[in-house]
Amino acid sequence: MWFLSRSPEDTHAQAAQLGAACGASGACVALVGNLGAGKTAFVQGLASGLGLDAQTVASPTFVIASEYPLPGGRRLAHVDLYRVRDEDELELVGFSDLEGPGTILAVEWADRLPAALPADRLEVRLERQNATLRRLEVRARGPGAEALLERWRGLLLESGVAPDCC
Repeated sequence: MWFLSRSPEDTHAQAAQLGAACGASGACVALVGNLGAGKTAFVQGLASGLGLDAQTVASPTFVIASEYPLPGGRRLAHVDLYRVRDEDELELVGFSDLEGPGTILAVEWADRLPAALPADRLEVRLERQNATLRRLEVRARGPGAEALLERWRGLLLESGVAPDCC
């Protein structure tokens, strides 16, 4: 699936629909894109859709991972792999402890260590077209991610948040 985001607000709204589509079982959202592509803005929108105040979510570039409790006993784990050299370093920050039922795992710079990520994941590639326009390409890898993608697609189309979808 692909769609366009014409502004940071669009990216936020589209990601909020993904947050609304996330079930209680958890999910992994692997984000890929150059600096300034909108990965953190996407995670802030995701957080909003999960019931968090988006303003509390900041890029964890220097701390590697941040956790946010969610309503219903779930949590959002926001990970940034930009400064992580290898899987051993990632494990030192407790990455494997972040995975599990009820956790929405949002990973920025996911292309740096793809083997460390859960096999069942939703991959979102943000490509900067100009100062405000982004193209988002989404691929489901695994049955849980496929179901999540279908729920998200339905919400995007129903809400009209991504009119240039698919």
